[in-house]
Amino acid sequence: MPPSNPALRDQIVQAARLLFRAGVMSHSGHANLSARLPGGDRMLLTARGQVADLTPDDLAVVSFDGDVLEGEMDAVAREIIGMHACVYRARPGAGGVIHTHSPRATVFAVAHQPLPCVYEAFLRFGITDDIPVAAWAPRGSPESIAAIQERLEQCPTTPAVLLANHGLLAAGADPLHAAQIVIAMEEAADLTLHARQIGGERPFPAGALARERAHMARFGSSG
Repeated sequence: MPPSNPALRDQIVQAARLLFRAGVMSHSGHANLSARLPGGDRMLLTARGQVADLTPDDLAVVSFDGDVLEGEMDAVAREIIGMHACVYRARPGAGGVIHTHSPRATVFAVAHQPLPCVYEAFLRFGITDDIPVAAWAPRGSPESIAAIQERLEQCPTTPAVLLANHGLLAAGADPLHAAQIVIAMEEAADLTLHARQIGGERPFPAGALARERAHMARFGSSG
């Protein structure tokens, strides 16, 4: 029997390839990507931790409660089911979630410093707040999931969190959208680190998001 949800499987594969093409992956190539499935608390999730050569068959269907409903999963992938599920529960509009160890964004996670909203690409995604840091606990543990949920509740308009001493977690309308947010975060982290060598980053003026959206609307762009 062919695997279910072929279009979503292909989109996750394309999102993984986009991350590698953009150069935002760590040396290990470790990541996990998921897509919300319609009709219930289920998702498609990468079944192993290394995604450099991801194929549609490398995805499993799992419930938000951790049950593997279709396919097989490595133990390292089972650990993070709850991490993805808590984002979908907190963000009903999210259709894709990605976790990476993108090097420059992870610098901020290791330093326990929020990633400041100072890069115009953030405005294109409607982001106006700094990307917060969720407190460290073993990945996928109840404590880690609670820390992620806390930050998502405290920052209801933020599509991502940094995971202290670990990496990042980003959500989007679909997996490709989530990948674009990861790329914007890595670019923002790189630019901010460089800006701090010449005096530091500077905030946007008041009303920047409204001005950005008005400008985009003139050209029919939705971001």
